[in-house]
Amino acid sequence: MYGLVFMVDLNINIVFYICAYLIGGLPFGAILVKVFANKNLLQIGSKSTGATNVYRAFSEVSEKKAKLFSLLTIFLDASKGFFVVLFAKFFGLSFETQYAIAVLAILGHCYSPFLGFNGGKGVATAIGSVILLIPIEGICGLVIWGIVGKVFKISSLSSLFGVIGGIALTFVIPNLLDLPANIDINQQIGTHVPLVLIGVIIVNTHWENIKRLIKREESQIVLAKK
Repeated sequence: MYGLVFMVDLNINIVFYICAYLIGGLPFGAILVKVFANKNLLQIGSKSTGATNVYRAFSEVSEKKAKLFSLLTIFLDASKGFFVVLFAKFFGLSFETQYAIAVLAILGHCYSPFLGFNGGKGVATAIGSVILLIPIEGICGLVIWGIVGKVFKISSLSSLFGVIGGIALTFVIPNLLDLPANIDINQQIGTHVPLVLIGVIIVNTHWENIKRLIKREESQIVLAKK
């Protein structure tokens, strides 16, 4: 009987893992640009499917559309991660499984099977994926992202600081606050490995940006321009 229950749980987990990767891989930015601007986003700018590149694709058509579709891209990319974790919670899957699902959704976004394993930088999907798991650190990461973006107006810099800052705070905040078990990663799974892995993925997708930042050649946020 125990073996049967184990196999059922394992099968459910595998289904969720596959769905997380495939849903994460949905290239909403590329779809929006293709449908509403008739352009191939993978041939524009950074060739990323993220919001900044979506803005770049629409900027020659309409400033208003550029802002609208870039914000829509952020929302849709974040929703991918949010809903796969939400459904995992709804089905009562373990925290270990939920974190694995979050990581797979981010991998799907960054290396989409629908785009020949090309994709976006993973920041919006990462935020959507972890906000239900570590909401306090997730919100802090968003605040850091906003502040750095406002001050320096460099998209990659704000993204890196937001994600890495949020992850770093998971080592600090639980020691400062008496967090409930369901939002404290130490009590959830007893390890920070999934979050560190997410950080590695984000750094990897931003590697070219990092090299330009070091050389002080990285351009400012497109959204900050008139």
